[in-house]
Amino acid sequence: MTTRKTGHDYEISDEFWNKIKSLLPLPKPKKKPGRPRENDRKIMNGIYYLLRTGCQWKALPRCYGAPSTVHDRFQEWRRAGLFEKMWQSGLLEYDNKKGLEWEWQSIDGAMTKAPLGGAGTGANPTDRGKLGTKRSLLTEGKGIPLSVAVDGANRHDKMLVKETLDGIIIERPSPDNVIQNICMDKGYDYPDIDELVEEYGYTTHIRRRGEEKIEKKIPGHKARRWVVERTHSWMNRFRRLLIRWEKKIENYLAMLHFACAWITFRAAGLFG
Repeated sequence: MTTRKTGHDYEISDEFWNKIKSLLPLPKPKKKPGRPRENDRKIMNGIYYLLRTGCQWKALPRCYGAPSTVHDRFQEWRRAGLFEKMWQSGLLEYDNKKGLEWEWQSIDGAMTKAPLGGAGTGANPTDRGKLGTKRSLLTEGKGIPLSVAVDGANRHDKMLVKETLDGIIIERPSPDNVIQNICMDKGYDYPDIDELVEEYGYTTHIRRRGEEKIEKKIPGHKARRWVVERTHSWMNRFRRLLIRWEKKIENYLAMLHFACAWITFRAAGLFG
């Protein structure tokens, strides 16, 4: 007999909490006396539970506090840029422990459903024109996420390249000091994309027509673009991202940043 997961199976670890709690913004002083402020860790667990399960805000278990309180705190932290800071902190932690592999980077887009619409959504050409959203993801050599950008599902991958490269959330090494390659699939095979990534100091590796069959025959050839596809798969394990329910793009981005932070801290060996 299988047992169903409880809310406690979807809570952040002590190690993760100890790394991010110092990043939390100080609460604003109350103008009037009232109920004491809900515990920050309990609220963070509620947001993580929602991110992992994809449930509605109103369906959050009461062990995390009133759903309206959890949602209000999420908005407070989102406005303060907390989730992006968590991701930045995770990248620095990973870089200190294992070292970010800037030499080989990969970029790719993924489309998900967005039934409620909102900014950054559009008709998905692969889903009978239903509303969807596209996320463009850049990773380093082992698949650690460095940047994410969002637009409508009808937006071509190539149109998000500049925004994605501009959105790297930590300082990128100078191309003069570190040789940097970028791997892309056939969807980016356009002359203007070649020019763009070269302007950013990258050596371009874009899959051309007929190139895949040839390279498979080369002994010792190592595929490098698959790491970004794997990271997209990791992100889809967060059911709040598998289907986008946020109408406001800034809320959806905050959820993406939270997931990227968790992926990065986990890759750094902070928790299992």
